[in-house]
Formats: sequence, structure tokens, C-alpha cells
Amino acid sequence: MSWLLAEIDGPLVLTRAIHFAASAATAGLLIFRSLVAEPALRAAPKGSAIVRSRLTVLAWAALAISAASGLIWLALQTMSIAGLGLNEAMRSGAVWTVLDETQFGLVAEIRAALAVLLAACLLLDRFVLSRRLALFAALGLVGALAWTGHAGSTLGELGDLHLAADVLHLGAVSAWIGGLIGLPVLFAVARRSGFECGLLQSDAVRRFSTIGVAGVAVLIGSGLVSAWILVGSFRALVLTDYGQLLMLKIAVFAIMVGFAAVNRLWLTPRLALTAKSGGDRRALSALRRNTLIELVLAFAIFVMVGVLGTLHPAIHLVH
Repeated sequence: MSWLLAEIDGPLVLTRAIHFAASAATAGLLIFRSLVAEPALRAAPKGSAIVRSRLTVLAWAALAISAASGLIWLALQTMSIAGLGLNEAMRSGAVWTVLDETQFGLVAEIRAALAVLLAACLLLDRFVLSRRLALFAALGLVGALAWTGHAGSTLGELGDLHLAADVLHLGAVSAWIGGLIGLPVLFAVARRSGFECGLLQSDAVRRFSTIGVAGVAVLIGSGLVSAWILVGSFRALVLTDYGQLLMLKIAVFAIMVGFAAVNRLWLTPRLALTAKSGGDRRALSALRRNTLIELVLAFAIFVMVGVLGTLHPAIHLVH
């Protein structure tokens, strides 16, 4: 399999994409629950309990996918480092060497501990403290991914800046993904439960849109920092496989921002104006459609991130 003449490992890229998406979804669903769903449903305790339960189930599913894909990633990484097939890598104990003697292995162990902590907190979800601790564990789970990419191998103060940018980038992505998954759940519960559906939809969309605006600003700022470190020049951006794929990623991100802008500037005001009468069904339908499109585009970006993580940064290839 090749991309722009660069040989890539298809299974590794796909596994990384799924793992990043699942980890981001886990954290994002808990962010959405804390910052959007619970405040919007404060006046409807019954609806709040139903939404919290459904979001928790989705968080469990995302965590399970993250754990499974993480194990596959570890196996593929071990095969790549040791130059062995799967059976040989498992039987030779190479996986333990990777866990004990590489940065990737150390990060994997830390993230495994965070995943166990998160699972325990989700089991005790009825307690407020457990819900708060679950959110922090999920943020740590996704934020630690920064140490598995190029930022983790950047040295010195520049490396610290790169890691900080990547952690912020991953957090902002998670918040966005969580809202895209969580909003349809909240809308479905509101519609079936019979309480002030229009007002709830308007309030939830407004809260998520505010988070989205802040998230886009963080994504742009942190993305510029990472691009400056990994690309370095316009020439490298244009002439290298890494730079060309990065430009494609930016283009897809711009399309996502376009859909988010439509939601924020057009659909949200329409929902607000019709909130007391139950909401504008056409606006709500358009919002659902845009949400699905954004999720598809988001996964496409995760696949590109999976490829970028296997390529040499552009700044190393153009002088």
C-alpha cells in the first residue's frame, strides 16, 4: 500500500486511526456529559439520568474499542521493532521488551493504568466524585497519546512546547467528537421523554457551539505550532509527502469547520427562535445530517493522522 509514493503500513495506520478515534470519543463523551448534557438537563432530573446512562454506555463501548485497538497496536509495534511475525513476536517475549525498554511501552503501561482507573470510575458512576475522576482519567488517556507520536521524540524546550501543543490538540479534538456523538443521544431522549424539547435542544446546541468555537481556536493554534516544528517551511509543506498529506488534512478540517459554522450561525439561531414551540424540525434534521458528515470527516482525519505518524516529518527531508 502506498500514499504519495511513500510506503505505509496499512494495518498499523488503520489501528492507530481506530485507537485515536476511540480514545478521543471516550474523553469527548465525558466532556460532553459534564459541560453540556448535565447543565442543559438540570431542570429535568429524569431526563438527565437517562442521558447520563446512555452516554456512559457509549463511553464504555469507546473504552473497550480503545483497549482492544491498543493491544493490537502494541502487537504491531512489537512486530515492527523486532522485525518478527506475530507468532514469533509473542512467543519470543519481544512484547515485554518493548513494554520495559521503549518510550512507547512506558506510555502504553501508563495509559493502561489510566484505562483501568477509568473503568473503575465508570462502574461507580452514580457518585459525583467518580464521575469527575473518570473525566480526568479519560483526558489523561487521550492526552498521553502525544508521547506516542513525533512530539514524544522532539528534544529539549522545543519538545516540551510540541508536547503541550499536541495535548491541547487532542483535548480539543475529543471535545468536538464527544459533542458530535452526544448531541443526537440527548435529542433522542428529549424527543421521547416529552419535556420541553425545543428549549433543551436550543440550550444544548448553544453550549456545545460555545465549546466548539473555543475548540476550533485551540485546534488552529496548536496545529500551527506542530506544523512549524514538523514542517518548518512552505517549501517543505509543498514538496514532501508529509506536507502534502498535512495540507489534505487541513482542507478536510476546514470543511468540518464550515459545517460547524453553519450549525453555529444558522441552525442554532433557528432552534432558539422556535424553542418554545418545540423546535424547528427542518433545522434539527439539518443539524443531524451535518453531525453525521462531521463524524465521517473526523474519522478521515484520524486515518490521515495515522499515516502522518508513520512518515518522517517534512522538516527532516527538505534543507
